[in-house]
Amino acid sequence: MTVFSELIASDFPIVLTDDWLQGRTAYGGLSAALCVEAARRAVPDLPPLRSAQFTFIGPASGPLSVEAKVLRQGKSAVFVSVDLSGDAGIATHALLSFGVARSSVISRQTLAMPKVKPIGDSESFFTGDRPLINFQRHFESRFAGGARPFSPGADPEYLIWFRHRDEAAREGIVPLVALADAPPPAAMVIFPQPAPISTITWSLDLLSESPTTNDGWWLVRSTAEIAHQGYSTQTMVIWNTDGEPVASARQNVAIFL
Repeated sequence: MTVFSELIASDFPIVLTDDWLQGRTAYGGLSAALCVEAARRAVPDLPPLRSAQFTFIGPASGPLSVEAKVLRQGKSAVFVSVDLSGDAGIATHALLSFGVARSSVISRQTLAMPKVKPIGDSESFFTGDRPLINFQRHFESRFAGGARPFSPGADPEYLIWFRHRDEAAREGIVPLVALADAPPPAAMVIFPQPAPISTITWSLDLLSESPTTNDGWWLVRSTAEIAHQGYSTQTMVIWNTDGEPVASARQNVAIFL
């Protein structure tokens, strides 16, 4: 297995080992993380990442190359577009917004972390005889609430403690982006059986300019709002171990069931 910190430090083009694949492609979180890393390399002294929109256009397979372009650079904000391409052409298009912190009299947040079991008292999220998807072996998980995949009749929501197995990948925004898309879509809770899924779009907002947590653990909540006509939309929130919200997201997923 190639650990995340070694993979993300590689020079482009990058050829992924099988342990980072979801089927025949890189999973969305890794593609997104590679786009953020490419922007950071292309533009020196970027301010913190504030918002990111990712469109997953095709499979990220074969040698992966990137093209990063600054769309606008002002006094406080920088907008960068990144195209990640593989054997089949453009795989992921990213629009990234970086911005410095501003002083403000406005301060409000309503994303309180729900009460969950301590990490040490929680069992692994992935249990049973179903094999892990290749890339999921790079993460540790603890089931914190809601339901597991393939539980028809349950509400399509779960809370999972997640962290990288790679200790060198437990800090920083790029590892966090990769981790944020590691849990399976919440719609899989109501799947009667395993079936293919594919993320189409993912919008991620960072709520802290420098997210930190204890021992690499983050609490991820995913909630499917609707599953209809072969598509599902879901919301996601990530908290650190101190209960501070660090990211929120929306995702559109194609369902082949």
